[in-house]
Amino acid sequence: MNKSEKAAIIEQVRAKAADASIVVVTDFKGMSVEELTALRVKIRQAGGEYYVVKNTLARIALSDTTHAVISENFKENCAIALGFSDPVAVAKVVSDFAKDSKLFAIRCGSLEGKALSQADVDALAKMPSKEQLIAQALGTMNQVPTGLVSLMANMVRPLLYALKDLESKKAA
Repeated sequence: MNKSEKAAIIEQVRAKAADASIVVVTDFKGMSVEELTALRVKIRQAGGEYYVVKNTLARIALSDTTHAVISENFKENCAIALGFSDPVAVAKVVSDFAKDSKLFAIRCGSLEGKALSQADVDALAKMPSKEQLIAQALGTMNQVPTGLVSLMANMVRPLLYALKDLESKKAA
């Protein structure tokens, strides 16, 4: 690989990493091409990308981004998973794949510049997705007016029953 090809790869990875909200460094030694392709498809469906890049090139590419905190973890065979819109979705895919595969492992990660250990990435994967969190927030916000209407109805209901009872007594 000549210098211009290396520079192109560095720029490509740097541009992608600058846009990424999460970067996860993984071990993939001994995995087949089919397994890596399946992983790439799952990560792409989650809104991310998966790259196998030379360690030196990845280190250089990440050095000028917010994810520079994980640059020293590029040793031996490793690859990076980048998540753009929903970091939890990419963390879930990588974590689930690591549980299913004996050859695949998570080394570390970076969430918007904050270094994450393997345990932190797994904990992030256990969080609800963005859509679930929005649904929970909207459900909570919807409970307040519903509870208020219920409370008001319960305050007026006894008065209504008393008036109805009074009406029936006067009619008799």
